[in-house]
Amino acid sequence: MTQIAADIGGTFTDLTAVDARGVFSTAKTLTTPHDHAEGVLNGLEELGADLPGTELFLHGSTIAINTVLQRVGARTALITTEGFRDVYEIGRGNRSEPYNLFFGKPDPLVRRRLRREVRERVLADGSLRTPLDVDGAKALIEDLRATGVESVAVCLLHSYANPEHELRLGLLLEQLWPEAYVTLSHQIMREYREYERTSTTVLNAYVGPVVSRYLDSLAGRLAARGFRGRLLIMQSNGGIMSVESARRAPVRMMESGPVAGVIGAAALAGRLGLSRLIPFDMGGTTAKTSLVKDGEVDVSPGYFIGGYATGHPMSLPVVNIVEVGSGGGSIAWVDAAGALKVGPRSAGAAPGPACYGLGGDRPTVTDANLVLGRLGAARFLGGQMALDAAAAEAAIRTHVAGPLGLDVLAAARGIVTIADAQMSLAVRAVSVEKGEDPREFALVATGGAGPLHAVSIARELNIGTVVVPVLPGQFSAKGMLSSPVRHDLTRTRLAAFEPSTVDDYAVTVKALAAEATARLRADAGEPDEPPTLHHFLELRYRGQEFTISVPVPDEGLSTATYAAVRAGFDALHERLYGHQAPDEAVEAIGVRTVISMPLARITEQAPDRATAGPLEPTGTRAVVLHGGGPDPVPVPVYNREDLAPGHRIDGPAVVQEATSSVVCYAGDVLTVAEDASLVITVGSAS
Repeated sequence: MTQIAADIGGTFTDLTAVDARGVFSTAKTLTTPHDHAEGVLNGLEELGADLPGTELFLHGSTIAINTVLQRVGARTALITTEGFRDVYEIGRGNRSEPYNLFFGKPDPLVRRRLRREVRERVLADGSLRTPLDVDGAKALIEDLRATGVESVAVCLLHSYANPEHELRLGLLLEQLWPEAYVTLSHQIMREYREYERTSTTVLNAYVGPVVSRYLDSLAGRLAARGFRGRLLIMQSNGGIMSVESARRAPVRMMESGPVAGVIGAAALAGRLGLSRLIPFDMGGTTAKTSLVKDGEVDVSPGYFIGGYATGHPMSLPVVNIVEVGSGGGSIAWVDAAGALKVGPRSAGAAPGPACYGLGGDRPTVTDANLVLGRLGAARFLGGQMALDAAAAEAAIRTHVAGPLGLDVLAAARGIVTIADAQMSLAVRAVSVEKGEDPREFALVATGGAGPLHAVSIARELNIGTVVVPVLPGQFSAKGMLSSPVRHDLTRTRLAAFEPSTVDDYAVTVKALAAEATARLRADAGEPDEPPTLHHFLELRYRGQEFTISVPVPDEGLSTATYAAVRAGFDALHERLYGHQAPDEAVEAIGVRTVISMPLARITEQAPDRATAGPLEPTGTRAVVLHGGGPDPVPVPVYNREDLAPGHRIDGPAVVQEATSSVVCYAGDVLTVAEDASLVITVGSAS
C-alpha cells in the first residue's frame, strides 16, 4: 500500500509518498501554470510512483483562491429574492480603513445585470409567506441561459431556515439548463447573515467550473496511468474530503495548500513535546504563518479572500493563516521615490528567479540569498538545478544596486532584510495581535526558503527556539498524510438560551450529527471505528452582535447540562474579553458540528542515520551573516544527511539538504532531536 500527497505551490509542486514499510520518498518539480496537472504528473515521474499500487492520493493546491484573486473564474449569475439583489454589492457598512481616502469595497464577482430576482419569500422562522413564482423562475432561467453564463449561484432570503424554494429552483435549473454549474446556498452553509452567505455562494459558483475541470482532468490522467485508489482533496479547515465533495463545494478548498503544513506542524508538536508552535512556511511565492496552541490548530469561522479591506468574505471554517507576498521568488524593485521594495509580485515558476536560468532577469529573494552565500549553487534541488550566481549578481546590480548607488552585497542584504521584516510582521499578526507572546512559542520553519530565514525572524521577535522538521521543502505535502477526513456543519436557530429551549437545540444537535456522519461515510466509506464528533453552541449576551462557540458536554445537551453550558459561556467570555455577566440573558444563534476521522496511517520508519559520532563539515563557504559585518566570512557547511540524533552544531553554520538550507548565526546552538528534526536554540533570545 502506498499513499501519495501532492501540493501545488506558486513556484514548485511538491510530492511526498510513503510505502507500506513507512519509508518516505519525495519529489519537487516546477509548477506548470498553464496546466497544473502536468506539474503533478512530472513529479510522479520523478518520484517513480507506483500508481496501480497506490491506495490514497491526497491533493492540495491554490487553484481555487488564485482563480478568485486573478479574477479568471466562470461567468456567473446570481438568483436571489425579489428586492435583495443589491445586498451582495452593498455589503457591510463598516469602513475597514477609515483614513484611506481611496478606500473601495470589493468589486463584485457578479455584475448587477447578471444578478436576477425571483418572487418568493421565506420568513426567518422558516415559514412560507410568498410562494415561489415558478413561471417567472422559468423565464428568468431561459433569459440567463441566453447571456452565456456558465455558473449560477442561488441564494434566497432565509433559505438557511427553510430551503424549499432553493431546492425547487435547483430542480428547475437541472431540467431547463443541465449544463450549468449550480450552487444552492443552503448546501454550502446554513447560516444567517445574508451578505456573507451570498458572497460564499457566489465564490463557490465562480470557481466551481474551473476547479471541476481541473479535478476531472487530474482524475482522468491518474486513472490512465493505472490509479484505482481514492483521490482526496485538502480543505481549508485542515481536513480532507472526497473529490466528489470538492466538485460540489470547491470553496472549501480555497486555502487547501497552505493549511496542510499547519496540520503537519501540529502533529510534530506532539512528537517533540512542544505545545505552542508558530508554523512558518516560506515558499517561492508567499510566506504563510499560523498558530498552534496545546496541539490544537487555530481555526477561524470565516475568511476574506483577497484581504479584510477589499476581499470577498467566505463564511466557512478555515485554518487561521496570515500570508504575505514574500517568497523566494518575490521580486525586488525600486519605486519612483527611490525606496527598495520586495514583492508582492513574484517571478513564480516561469520565468523564475534570475539564478534559475529560465529567462528571468529580475532580482528576487532567492537571488539575494545566493549572492550572500546563504544558498549553495551546486546542491539546489539535490543538484538537479544548478543556480547561476553570475545571473543573480547581474540582476541585482542592474535593478537594485545601480539605481540605489550600492554595491551588490549591500543591495542583496537590503533585499533579505526587507523580506525578513515583512515576514516578521506576519508572525506578529498571528501572535501579538491575537494577544499571544511569540516568545512563548517555538517557530517551525518549513518550505524551501523557510529555514533560510527562520533564525533571522526569531531573532527579530526574541523567539528562543526554531524547529526545522524532516523534509521541510515538502512539509505541506507530508502534512496532508496527517490530515483527517473532516466536515464542519452549522445550523442557525435564534432563540433565548434557557432551560425551556434546551431540548429544541438538542434535536438540532442530533440532526447535525446524523448529517455529518452521512457526509463522512460518503467521503471515506464505513469507518473502522467511531468518528470524533464535537458540537458547539453559538452563544452571546442579548444585545451583542457576535457569538462565542461553547462546547456541548460529552453527555449531550439537556436540562441537566444547561447550567454547565451557561457557566462555560460566562467563563469563556471572561477569558476572551476580561469580564462576564452571569445575570444577563443569553441568546443562542445556532449549532456547529465538527466530525473527523483519521485515515489509515502508515507508521513512519525512522531514517537510517549514523550514530552521533564525530561530525565534520563538508567544507566552508563565504557567507554574509545577519547582523554581522558587510563582508562575507567563512562559515562551515554541513550536509543534513550526515546528522544523527544527538549531534550538536554551534553557529555560525549552514546545514544544506536537497530542497532547503538552514542558516545559524553566532550564539545559536543546533541539536538533532530523536525524530531527526533540527532544534535551534537562538542565541539572541537566551
